[in-house]
Amino acid sequence: MKRHFTLILIVFPLIIFAQANKIFRQALKSTDLNERIELLTQAIELEPKKLDAYFYRGLAKNDLGDYYGAIVDYSKVIVAEPDADTYFNRGNSRYSLENFEGAKEDYQKAIELDPYFVDAHYSLGCANYDLGDYETALKNFNNVIKIQPYYSKAYTLTANIFSFQKEYKKALLDYSLAVSIDPNAETYYNRGVFYMKINYYKKAKSDLSSSIRLNGNNGFAYFYRGASELLLGKYKPALSDFLTALKFDDLDFDAMLGLAMTYYRLKDIPNSKLYFNKAKDILQTNTEAKEGIDLFENTYWYQNQYYFFKEAFVKLNDI
Repeated sequence: MKRHFTLILIVFPLIIFAQANKIFRQALKSTDLNERIELLTQAIELEPKKLDAYFYRGLAKNDLGDYYGAIVDYSKVIVAEPDADTYFNRGNSRYSLENFEGAKEDYQKAIELDPYFVDAHYSLGCANYDLGDYETALKNFNNVIKIQPYYSKAYTLTANIFSFQKEYKKALLDYSLAVSIDPNAETYYNRGVFYMKINYYKKAKSDLSSSIRLNGNNGFAYFYRGASELLLGKYKPALSDFLTALKFDDLDFDAMLGLAMTYYRLKDIPNSKLYFNKAKDILQTNTEAKEGIDLFENTYWYQNQYYFFKEAFVKLNDI
């Protein structure tokens, strides 16, 4: 009898282990994240040391927006058996909670365990970028490029940093590298907006047109292209683009101001007045009481095309 009892003690854990594995495999096949979490929880209850179950449950929780829950699951894995992937994913959950310092720590740990983990280098750069530590972020993105020279997103963010620092030649070079590596709607859009910043309106229009051709669902691209057309004196195309931008956001006061200025150039005073007043009404409800041109200080036109807008404002305000 004693031998039978010993046999039962040996076989029973094996049965539980097999059942936990079966449920775990079933969970990974499920496309329903809630069901996956439920199944992984069952697997953990049967086999509390099953670290893969905690890891995949963390992924599922993160994808559902339960970032705190994901962090708890990743942390259980890290305490027991730290690895680069788990640190990286915990960093992503912390990043989603805008805990950039915590995310930095996790990305750094991931890199310590795997120095060639390119996504961890990139994410570390993003965390430093969002913290405003641009010099460190540049180093992080350069590490990305050393490991993977064709990582277009790294070039876009280095370009953004150079643009902030008013190193426009370097910025243009990196925006252009991003376009060359991955000529998609986003890379064309980013370079087009940069061209607007440095007053290269024809080039901006070309890039923004390429972006819209590849993805017609970006209302900002229509606005910026409309702005380039207005500044180039192409008034009818500008009208079309500003009106399209308003279809994406009917409270877009920048597009309304663009329409007001464009209609004025076309001598359509009623529509010019209509859209100027619409923009004023929105801005007056969104800001503290301000008078004159200062009411528009948070607009694209005031911040980026001040002298052009100031001239137009005087005329529009007299309508």
